[in-house]
Amino acid sequence: MGLEEGACSQTVIDYYTVILIKGYGMTAYFIQAFIYLLAAVIAVPLAKRFGLGSVLGYLVAGVAIGPVFGLVGQETTTIQHFAEFGVVMMLFLVGMELDPKSLWAMRVRLVGLGGLQVVITAIAGTAIAWWLGLVWQTALTVGLIFALSSTAIVLQSLNEKGLAKTEGGRSAFSVLLFQDIAVIPMLALIPLLALPELMGTGGGGDDHGSFNLVTHLPGWAHALVVIGAIVAVIAGGYYLGPPLFRYVVGAGLREVFTATALMVVIGIAALMSLVNLSPALGAFLAGVVLANSEFKHELEANIEPFKGLLLGLFFITVGAGINFEVLAAEWVTVVALGLAVIAVKAIVLLALAWLFKIRGSNFWLFALSLAQAGEFGFVLLTYSVQNSVIAPDTAQILSLVVALSMFLTPLLFIAYDRLVLPRYLSAKGEARDADDIEEQAPVIVAGVGRFGQIICRLLRANNIPMVVLDLELEQIENSRRINIKSYFGDASRSDLLERAGIESARMLVVAIDDRDRAVHMIQHVKHYYPNVWVLARAFDRGHGYQLRKAGADDVVSETYHSALELGGHALTAMGVHPMRAKQMTWSFVQNEQAHEDELFNAWQEIEGGISFSPRYGELFMKLEESLNSAMQQDWQEPERADVPIWTPPEKSEQ
Repeated sequence: MGLEEGACSQTVIDYYTVILIKGYGMTAYFIQAFIYLLAAVIAVPLAKRFGLGSVLGYLVAGVAIGPVFGLVGQETTTIQHFAEFGVVMMLFLVGMELDPKSLWAMRVRLVGLGGLQVVITAIAGTAIAWWLGLVWQTALTVGLIFALSSTAIVLQSLNEKGLAKTEGGRSAFSVLLFQDIAVIPMLALIPLLALPELMGTGGGGDDHGSFNLVTHLPGWAHALVVIGAIVAVIAGGYYLGPPLFRYVVGAGLREVFTATALMVVIGIAALMSLVNLSPALGAFLAGVVLANSEFKHELEANIEPFKGLLLGLFFITVGAGINFEVLAAEWVTVVALGLAVIAVKAIVLLALAWLFKIRGSNFWLFALSLAQAGEFGFVLLTYSVQNSVIAPDTAQILSLVVALSMFLTPLLFIAYDRLVLPRYLSAKGEARDADDIEEQAPVIVAGVGRFGQIICRLLRANNIPMVVLDLELEQIENSRRINIKSYFGDASRSDLLERAGIESARMLVVAIDDRDRAVHMIQHVKHYYPNVWVLARAFDRGHGYQLRKAGADDVVSETYHSALELGGHALTAMGVHPMRAKQMTWSFVQNEQAHEDELFNAWQEIEGGISFSPRYGELFMKLEESLNSAMQQDWQEPERADVPIWTPPEKSEQ
């Protein structure tokens, strides 16, 4: 009896233990998710605030919660496989920014620049690995792995810094796209390099239970299946995509459209994986096909949040996956190899940039952005171990080298921002001497961009002579095409102003894009030539006050009058009589002018060091009350039956 009771008790204990374990498992997932998100929320804004970029913030967050504090464990590798889907989404969105014509236009750099980069870097990597003592099969595989760069980090950093549309950014994208294509033959070649002495040491088998349809097919059948999959993606996107999205839009449910967008990207990734192709490449092709679809912007809006979150998670897992035990034991080797990878790739990239005539700051941007190993290196290393090409202990060290080079990439972008770019920007105006100014005029216009060009056209239409100066060669060429004679030169330089006739000029129009330079220029002119009437373009209210303090006689905000005009149209569209709308906008202008001096004097207190000026806030609220009062003034509309009747809104009884 006692035995039965004991067995029964043990059964009850086992039952509740299972329940507790299951409950704890769910709680553990929540805790892990909270840790990853908390790390991102803390580290990324700090990194951005210090000008380090979001990618480095994610990597540091991963190091903190992984190797440093040990808050996450072995699940990092599994999460990394899931987070790599962010790269697939990113290339889908990149493809949607292009179209087949754009892709064809970049064919020379895609094949020439990208092909040479992969081949030359692979040869260099193979030679170094063989010199270090690796057999040629392993050395060749290592060379191929380090020929790849990080699509995730590079494209994210280029987009974040606004460099994706530059010549260096477009060239880097061409290389990255070719690298994604090059992964296909790499995956086919690696099993042919298997070493008999490593058989059985890599674990073999499928990777985490993955499978594909082409493993046991002959070469010709494999090629047919691959071609069929690519054709299916292109044809499906072109013929089936639009009807599918129209059908979903008809339901009027935004969440279903989001689910459809995710389904399309996931389905393409699954199809590419089944035929042993890069899911990112398939997603890119689908994006190119849908680039001209009427659903393009809606797809981008729905995919973007998932892409950003998964990419951030991927960067965190890279930092969290660094094995500090191996790093501590082999840190000299890892650091030396990591720096060697960056140095060798940078040299190759600089040579190619010179060969393809990428000049200026883009020369360095191209080289520094791609001088790292890529996230696909982790995949190829695992694949190489499974196929008995690289020994497991060697693969561990090489994984750390890949991670280190990726970790250093944001620092290379920072070096470009703070060391390379300022040098080229400062030399931009010095690369060419200022033009010889052949004439003098009563009006000098500094800046002939979108703002200054309108002023010049008005002056020219009234036959008023002027001398126009600008530092942008493109703007000068554009103005010359419409017969506005312009000179290249820095209008803030006193010698150029003197050659332009500032001493005898009646008016100076300051329409340059540099806020600080505009302020200093006005200070100089009003100090030495106080009789010159200075008109200045302001970017906002604060900049307008700075220009006024510097001595400008007339200051106009670049958006002020256009906003007033659009506001009047908004009133008319809501049923206000057009004449009444004009009266309201004029009352707005008069009200602003009536309080302008008071607001300026209060602003000077803030500029003088007072962190908070109650008087400025009170005056601004007084301005708003005065404005509301002006808007409610009585107005007698004209008697016209064809004009909508406007009636002032009734005041609330509350």
